[in-house]
Amino acid sequence: MFNKIKYLLFFTATFLFFSNLVSAQIKINAIQIEGNRKTKPYIILRELPYHEGDIISKDTLAILDTISQQQLFNTTLFEQVKVQSEYLDSLQVVIKISLRERWYLFPIPYFRWVDRNFNQWWNEQNRSLDRVNYGFNLRQSNVTGNNDKLNAAFITGYTQQSSFRYQIPFIDKKLRYGLALGWQNATQKEINIATKLDKQVFYRTQDIIQKGYRANASLLYRPNLFERHSFQIGLGRNEISDSAFLYQPTFLPTHQKIFSYLDASLSYSRIRFDYNAYPTKGQSTDLILYQRFSENSNLSSVQLRKTWASPFSKSNFIFVESNTLVKFLPNQNYTDNKLLGYGNLQLNGLDYYVVDGNAASILKVSFHHALGAMSIKNRFIPNRISVIKYQFWLKAFTNLGYVYSEKPVNGNRLANTLLRTAGLGMDIVGIYDFVLKIDYSLNQLGDKGLYLRAGINF
Repeated sequence: MFNKIKYLLFFTATFLFFSNLVSAQIKINAIQIEGNRKTKPYIILRELPYHEGDIISKDTLAILDTISQQQLFNTTLFEQVKVQSEYLDSLQVVIKISLRERWYLFPIPYFRWVDRNFNQWWNEQNRSLDRVNYGFNLRQSNVTGNNDKLNAAFITGYTQQSSFRYQIPFIDKKLRYGLALGWQNATQKEINIATKLDKQVFYRTQDIIQKGYRANASLLYRPNLFERHSFQIGLGRNEISDSAFLYQPTFLPTHQKIFSYLDASLSYSRIRFDYNAYPTKGQSTDLILYQRFSENSNLSSVQLRKTWASPFSKSNFIFVESNTLVKFLPNQNYTDNKLLGYGNLQLNGLDYYVVDGNAASILKVSFHHALGAMSIKNRFIPNRISVIKYQFWLKAFTNLGYVYSEKPVNGNRLANTLLRTAGLGMDIVGIYDFVLKIDYSLNQLGDKGLYLRAGINF
């Protein structure tokens, strides 16, 4: 009798367990999309963590809807994204996606200083219009509705330049492989020819002092929602004038007036943020392996960059960035020696300085507090964007960095020493991924100042 009761209880518990398991599963009956006037549906579906017919856990549905909304917004195709789930019954659900597309065509005048940042141009170069590029820049996103991008620029002023780039994310039925093509050529009458006392030295003539071109082609691979791979092959040629060569004979890697090369790079990235332009939660990893081939001037480099954003309360988060770049230099030449202060190797508060060397590593930590938001009625194009929203963040930050240089020259003293900066600032986040950063920083040299940084993603 006891054994019968025991078996009965066992089978009853098992039945209840599997009944609950089955009842916790739901089926995605359909995915409905509205508002995509130009964007192809498959581009939208590619960003979702679920598909029609999938059976998923009921408990994870809200999480997956949030991921879908973040992924779609981070494509930069839409200015508004809303993802909702509507139950047909206890076992079936319909995913409803409501979108509002951005403007995709921006034929805009181009005006930009040529210095590394606004502060250097405004203060050290005295806002000189001779150090400004201007012209016409055409940016067309979502050209054919396939999230492809076309950039074409015709620039004059400080640099005579033309450039073209086209990228399509997918060329196969499984939506994994893409292609990108680029071309650029430029001529200059002034170049950054040396670094002295950790600041750039410029050399200017009345005639063309440097000219060159570069072409590249990339194969893109995206196996899942968050990871991307790229293999790029490029070729280029740079040439400097006789006077530039006499001033700095080691300016180019070949130690000659002409430098031709072929290069290849392999990159990997994994990005999972709530909002790529100003992340408050998530993390990213970027790895780039680079190899250049040229007569007696081959160059290899490895760069690893990681970022983390982690909220610790409703209105506060911490952001951490580490970035390391190692170069295996072929010889002592100025072009390859450029390191800290270029690209994404930047320290807040050292905007007026550059550090040359073989390897660099930085660590940046900032604490952010939400001050609030503000909405302004758009009186210019109310039918398109009725309200412009701004978010305000207060932050405190500190940066550390180190540059190893095998042979520091010209009185450069910031290499082979620990670099330290800190400060306070305010970030303003607007539409179309516009971010304005206003920072008050100080560094180990005793320099203090207000710095502005801004960017917008069309």
